[in-house]
Amino acid sequence: MEELALNLIAEGIQKKVTSPGKGEISNFPDGTKVLFHYRSSLCDGTVLDDSRNMGGRSKPMELILGKKFKLAVWEKIVATMREGEVAEFTCETKHTALYPLVSQSLRNISAGKDPLEGQRHCCGIAQIHSHHSLGHQDLDQLQAHPQPLVFTLELLEVLSPGSFRLDTWAMTDEEKLAVVPKIHEEGNALFKNGDVKAATEKYHNAIACLKNLQMKERPGDETWIKLDHMITPLLLNYCQCKLQQGQYYEVLDHCSSLLFKYENNVKAYFKRAKAHAAVWNETEARADFAKVLQLEPSLGPSVAKELRAMDERIRTKEKEEKGRYKSLFSDTAREQQPATATTG
Repeated sequence: MEELALNLIAEGIQKKVTSPGKGEISNFPDGTKVLFHYRSSLCDGTVLDDSRNMGGRSKPMELILGKKFKLAVWEKIVATMREGEVAEFTCETKHTALYPLVSQSLRNISAGKDPLEGQRHCCGIAQIHSHHSLGHQDLDQLQAHPQPLVFTLELLEVLSPGSFRLDTWAMTDEEKLAVVPKIHEEGNALFKNGDVKAATEKYHNAIACLKNLQMKERPGDETWIKLDHMITPLLLNYCQCKLQQGQYYEVLDHCSSLLFKYENNVKAYFKRAKAHAAVWNETEARADFAKVLQLEPSLGPSVAKELRAMDERIRTKEKEEKGRYKSLFSDTAREQQPATATTG
């Protein structure tokens, strides 16, 4: 333990244990998964990030050791901890220069955004020296003026290699390609059992895997097209989930994007038609349903059912609006009617 502490000091890291944890320190081989809560602060105590309150929720950080996480110092310091231990690590600037970029990604994730949103496509060092805003004033200031930081970590769990499924971001390209069909099947099973929210997440993760691989290929090349054909059914399943969750405009965007590339995709037309109908785009809905019938006449009964439902909703809406107008005119007429004088 003393040797670990001395090694940290020699590398410009000061450790202070506030709660000792339990058991022995793991040897942390590459591929170990660690879960921990973290709080990142300036040396004056100003808190930058706290995993217990990121985006209004508490979610621990997960790292796979040996996967070259951008903030290498976290791998270094967590490997000196026991499960349950809480410790403060004051790290010199050489260890913290990339923290603004890491923090931006973590904040994006907590807000449900793309982790790389707002980052330029250049290496981390180049971004440090650029004047590109990260979208957060505190991170912009830290990027412009790098300084030592204090990381307070609570090590929650240590999982040995092979005892868990890798998160997709930690997989190799080959592992991502192999796992996508499994995630697709899991999504289908969840959807069949009525857990639409969990199914949506599965489809989203599978799409993200394939998109990550596709970004490495030239658009239109054979491999890019093959990956796109794998993405399409996943995206259609994702849209079905979003339809059931009432996210109609997202369905419109995704289906229109698919139809731009695959103009005869019946399922995309059908889902887009339903989304149009849900947001009162009657003309567009009828046009898409007509295209469905043109491409797949056997879907006539399904289309007829959807059109009847849409027509019924439109009639109900028109009836309600007429009722409101009638009531409005009646109230206005009463207000304009002259008062009748009363004689005694």
